[in-house]
Amino acid sequence: MSVSSSSKGPSVDFETTKAQRAAASTKIVIAGGFGVGKSTLVGAVSEIDPLRTEALVTNESEGVDDLAAVPTKATTTVAMDFGRLTLAEDLVLYLFGTPGQRRFWFMWDDLCRGAIGAIVLVDVARLDESFSPLDYFESKGIPFIVAVNEFDGVPRYPAEEIAAALALPAEVPIISLDARDREQAKGALVKITEYALTRLRESLTANAN
Repeated sequence: MSVSSSSKGPSVDFETTKAQRAAASTKIVIAGGFGVGKSTLVGAVSEIDPLRTEALVTNESEGVDDLAAVPTKATTTVAMDFGRLTLAEDLVLYLFGTPGQRRFWFMWDDLCRGAIGAIVLVDVARLDESFSPLDYFESKGIPFIVAVNEFDGVPRYPAEEIAAALALPAEVPIISLDARDREQAKGALVKITEYALTRLRESLTANAN
């Protein structure tokens, strides 16, 4: 760190370490329907206090947002959640949680720009809300995995049945997790990173041939 002066007064320059310069950073998107656990996952795994852009759920949501399945939800993400996880000494993940309510989906293009992959969180009680996020990432060509958030008391189904219900391509990984559990959330991030890198290598190989 060094201090220098200018017409605007003293300024501080932070010198990056060799390890920081060598580290690669990448962007992962956490998506899914309203109230499926995106903010919870980002908060559970982020090594920094996550940035949240939340607003209270009020009567204005009636008739616009379907709150029947999540009657106790008091807040909703209106822009994004942001967190960070150092996965290895040379790999830092930046996490962006998308807003789940349809009226905020116009922001998805900006949030997903530059992402190498996405985790689509799924609630088995509301599988129909998963189709739009899945279609979005398929249309954008962004690699994604499906993570079934196993809330307390929800029924459990084999991954094969859920994949069939969602009409997932055979190559798309599907896992189960508790979004509140740091290690399980970290495992999902490792999975999408590995899957995205595999897809990238396959694409480079195909183009080379």
